[in-house]
Amino acid sequence: MSVMSSRGQAVDGKLRSWVTSANDPQGDFPIQNLPYGIRDGSVAVRIGETYVCLHEIVRAQAFEGELAAFAWAQSLTSGSLNAFACLPATVLSEIRRQLVAIFAEGSAARSKIEPLLRMVRENEGSEVLPFRVGDYSDFYASLHHATNVGSMFRPTIPLLPNWKHVPIGYHGRASSIVPSGTSVVRPYGQTVASDEGPPAFGPSKLMDYELEVGFFVGAGNALGQPIPVDQAWKHIFGFVLVNDWSARDIQKWEYQPLGPFLAKNFATSVSLWVVTREALEPFCVAGPPRAPEDPQPLGYLADPHGCNVDVTLEVWIASAKMRADGTPPTLISRGSMSDMFWTPAQMLAHHASNGCNMQVGDLLASGTVSGTTKESRGCLLERTWRGTEPLMLGDGTERRFLQDGDEVIMRGYCEKAGYPRVGFGECRGIVRPAHTGAAS
Repeated sequence: MSVMSSRGQAVDGKLRSWVTSANDPQGDFPIQNLPYGIRDGSVAVRIGETYVCLHEIVRAQAFEGELAAFAWAQSLTSGSLNAFACLPATVLSEIRRQLVAIFAEGSAARSKIEPLLRMVRENEGSEVLPFRVGDYSDFYASLHHATNVGSMFRPTIPLLPNWKHVPIGYHGRASSIVPSGTSVVRPYGQTVASDEGPPAFGPSKLMDYELEVGFFVGAGNALGQPIPVDQAWKHIFGFVLVNDWSARDIQKWEYQPLGPFLAKNFATSVSLWVVTREALEPFCVAGPPRAPEDPQPLGYLADPHGCNVDVTLEVWIASAKMRADGTPPTLISRGSMSDMFWTPAQMLAHHASNGCNMQVGDLLASGTVSGTTKESRGCLLERTWRGTEPLMLGDGTERRFLQDGDEVIMRGYCEKAGYPRVGFGECRGIVRPAHTGAAS
């Protein structure tokens, strides 16, 4: 198709929708957001507390021009966003533009679309991943997180010499990525009482979460052909919240010399609705300024117009007793993605700089998002400083690391004056006991 439309143009911040719940100032999904997910095996768009499948909009003849044709509709019912994300950028932009018009107050399409709206019901066990993920890589892009963790284990050299030169990352396990709402079983692994060993095999005692932001690749690159950093933003389809569950005692024993392995690959949770890069562009901010003594990025990473996204990120925990008693979750931390040292464009450009072929649906995560204050630390390892500074939950119990039955709830949202809040919803997961009868 050859639909032409402007890209990257923000939706008017004053625009309101005929969908009442989309106008809630504390809601995450106003007409300026319109994230995509998978419902009933089809590509769906969310607005307020409702959603509608795009193929139903096609059938209702609410799209105009070339979008009225069924030629592209086959990408909408494949059970993932992969085929949809492969549509030309001009087509995706036009779809978004027309969706805004369809849901805006006074829209002539209201009578066609209102009967198709369905209430969003989550945490019912029927959630699915928005993308079919072929590959997953996790970065380590927060200076504050890297410095905090390094100071715990390497007090004399908390930050290794390469860290400010290269976006550090590792290849994760795509098969264990799960949608928000999926329970996570406490993993088994080798752990040690002292740094020298010997190891024992059993359930992790130091289970943790990691608060991260992830993004899905929309447009890939050919094998051997890098992605220039100044073009990398256009290769991103959209963003989600990520919980990179971690077993700290297993990680301590296994991570040298090759980095994380079984301590990380037992589960990674992602939120259900993919917030497009266009929806987040009003909240783009410059990457954090580098200190005078910091090295400047090498040429292939130099991106003077690159951006971080100013996403406020929160972690809440509710024990099993709190949920049973109706006690609200306890806020554990609140930080911002704007504090990240490396930007999404730099992470993606570095990943592809050696000619690695990125593919649609590949997931890249930021690594733990931590800020300068104790309250903005994005994992329990930092927040409780290796368990030496326990936190108090709303039921009066202490937490150094996660206990069985604990539910971790992550939330993310963007706010600015004159523009409605644009959010991600939640990324949830409950820790279940380790399986019994595992080999010792």
